[in-house]
Amino acid sequence: MVVEQPSQLSEEIRREIGQHFVFGFHGHEVTSDIEVLIRDYYLGNVILMKRNVKSAQQVHQIIQRLQQIAREAGHERPLMIGIDQENGLVSAFSSASSDDAGTQFPGAMALAATDSLELTGRVSAASAQELKLVGINWAYSPVADVNSDSRNPVIGVRSFSDDPHRVAAYASAVARGLTSSGVAPSAKHFPGHGDTHTDSHIALPIIPKPPAALTSTELVPFAALAASCATIMTGHMALPRVTGDMTPASLAPAATHGLLRDAMGYEGVIVTDCLEMEAVAAREGGVPVAAVDAICAGADIVMICHRFERHIGAVRAVYDAVSCGRIDLDAVRISGRRIATLKDKFAGTWMEAAETAFDYTSWQIAKAASRALSAKAYAMSIALLQNPNKAIPLHTDGSVMVFTPRTESINLAIDDADGLLRTSDGKLRNTAGPSYITFAADVTARTSPATLHVVYGPGESLAPADQERLRGARSVLFVTRNADRSVWQRDYLRYVLGLRGGPSGVVLLASCAPYDLLDVPPGDALLGVAYVTSFEFTVPALKAANAVVFGEVQAEGKVPVCKGAVVGARVC
Repeated sequence: MVVEQPSQLSEEIRREIGQHFVFGFHGHEVTSDIEVLIRDYYLGNVILMKRNVKSAQQVHQIIQRLQQIAREAGHERPLMIGIDQENGLVSAFSSASSDDAGTQFPGAMALAATDSLELTGRVSAASAQELKLVGINWAYSPVADVNSDSRNPVIGVRSFSDDPHRVAAYASAVARGLTSSGVAPSAKHFPGHGDTHTDSHIALPIIPKPPAALTSTELVPFAALAASCATIMTGHMALPRVTGDMTPASLAPAATHGLLRDAMGYEGVIVTDCLEMEAVAAREGGVPVAAVDAICAGADIVMICHRFERHIGAVRAVYDAVSCGRIDLDAVRISGRRIATLKDKFAGTWMEAAETAFDYTSWQIAKAASRALSAKAYAMSIALLQNPNKAIPLHTDGSVMVFTPRTESINLAIDDADGLLRTSDGKLRNTAGPSYITFAADVTARTSPATLHVVYGPGESLAPADQERLRGARSVLFVTRNADRSVWQRDYLRYVLGLRGGPSGVVLLASCAPYDLLDVPPGDALLGVAYVTSFEFTVPALKAANAVVFGEVQAEGKVPVCKGAVVGARVC
C-alpha cells in the first residue's frame, strides 16, 4: 500500500520530516504499518518495546528487515533503533521467562547501592554490547531524575538517588558505558521527573519550583551530562515558574530550547518522551498537535510508541505546519544535521545495519560474561538495614513461611500494558507475580520441611490451620513492595507479628523502593523486625536477597537515599 502524500511538499522535505520521528509497532515480526511508515513517510527511527522481543535472534531478524526496508526506500542513512533498556524494572530487551534475550542487570538504585561507579560502567557497557549484537543502537537510559519525592509513582528505584550529585555521577557512568559499546545513551526525563508524586503516563505532574531551585537539584545531573551524552529525552511535566503556564516541558520552548539548548549549551539530539502519555495526549488537539508543538519547542525527534493513526496524524500535522510556515524549515534542517551526526556515529553503514548475520558465537560469549557480571552486581546491591532480632541468618532446618504481596500495578513504564489481565479498576488479576513464585521456590530449595508460600492481600486473614503453622514456624520471610504507599502491607505484617507474639524469627524484605518503613513511629512493632532491601523485585535481585537472608553471603549494599537509610528516620 502506498499512502498518498500532500502535493505541496517535495519528496526532499518529506524525507527530512520523517527523520524527526521515532515510532513503535506491535508484534514479533515487521508489520505492514511500520513498513508503510518507513517506506512512504520516510520514518527515520524505530522504538522496540517488550512486546517486540522474544529472543535475540528474532530481534536481530526484525531489525535487519526494518533496515532493509529503509534502504530500499532510499533513506540516506540507517535507522536509529531504540529501546527502553534502563535495566532493573525497565528492561525491554530482557525476558523474565527465558534466557533467549538480553541479560537482566540491576537497575539504577540497585547499581548505586553497590557504591561502585566502575561496576556501573561495566554493567552498562555489557548491556549495550548485547543490544549492539542484535542491531539496537539507541538506549533510552540513563534515568537522570533525582528521586526527591519518596512517593514518586513513576521514578522511584529507576533513579539512582535523591542526591543530585550522586545521580550525576552514576548517570554519567551509565552514559559512558553505553557509548563505549556503540549504543547512544539518552538521559531522561529533562528537566527532571523526581520531585512529584504524579505519574505523567496518566496525568500532568506540576513542579512549581523556580529556576534557581531546579538548578541546584533537578538540573545537576543533566548539566553533568550535557557535554557528552549523545541524546537527552524531555519529560512531560509542567514547570509554571519556568514556562509561565502549564505547558509540558517537552512542548515548551522555555524548557526544551531555553533551558537545555541556551542555558546549558546542549548540542546533541533532543527526543521527547512518548507523546501518547496522558499528560500530553489529553491536551486539546491530542498527539498530532503535540508533535507540532514539540518540534516548535526545539525537539529534534518526536516519540510516538503505539497507535498507527496517531503516527500518521502527527506526520501530516507537521507537513501542514511546515507548509504554512509555523515550523521553520531551515530550523528543521539544522535539527536534521544533528540527527545525521548521531546516525553516523551510532547507526553505522548500510552494510553494518542491513547486511549482518546474527553472530551466535559472539552472542553466547557475551551472555556468559553478562551472567557473571550481573550476579556480581546483584550480590553487591543487597542492603541490610537492621537486624535487631538476630533473625538473619534464617535457619534452614526448621519450618519457614514466606509471605509475598498480591500483585498491584506500579506504573505503565514498569508494567507491560500489553496482554495483561486486569480487573475493572485496572489492577492486575494474577495473585502472585512470577518473580515472587520463583523467590518462594528458591526459599523452599534451601529449607526442610517445605516452605509454605502465602500470597497476602488487603484485609485478608489466614485460615486457622495456617495461623497455627505461623505460630509454630521457626522463621518468617515477609516481602513487601512499596509498603509506604500500599500501607495495607504494613497492616498485614502487624497482623503476622500479632499472631506470632512478636518479631522473633521475622525478616522483612523490601522488594522495591527502600522506603517501606519510612515514617513508622517509634515503638511500632514493625521496627523490631530484621530488614533487608533488594531495590527491585526481579528474579536475580530476589535470589541475591535470599543469599543474604540465609547467611550465605554478607550484605554489601548501601542505601543510596537519605529517606529510608535509617528505619523510621530521615538521616540527611
